[in-house]
Amino acid sequence: MTDNVFDRVKEMVVEHLKIDDPSRVVKEARFIEDLGADSLDTVELVMAFEEVFELEIPESDANTILTIGDAVDFIAKAEKNKK
Repeated sequence: MTDNVFDRVKEMVVEHLKIDDPSRVVKEARFIEDLGADSLDTVELVMAFEEVFELEIPESDANTILTIGDAVDFIAKAEKNKK
C-alpha cells in the first residue's frame, strides 16, 4: 500500500511543483529545501492530499510533513485507520 501511496504522492508533487526531473522526488526529499516548494505550495499540496486521499490532515500534523516520506507515512497510516 505504501508504494502505491508514494507513487500517487510523487505524481502530485511533480505536477504541482513542475519538477523537471522526477527522480529527485524520493522519500527523503524535503519539500522546501530539496524540491523548491514555498509555504503556499506546501499548503496547496496538503489540501490536494486531503482531497485525493479523502482524509483530513490537521494543521498540527501538516506542520510535521516536511518530506515526501512524511506525507506518504501520514497518508498510509490514515488510510489504514479508515478500514
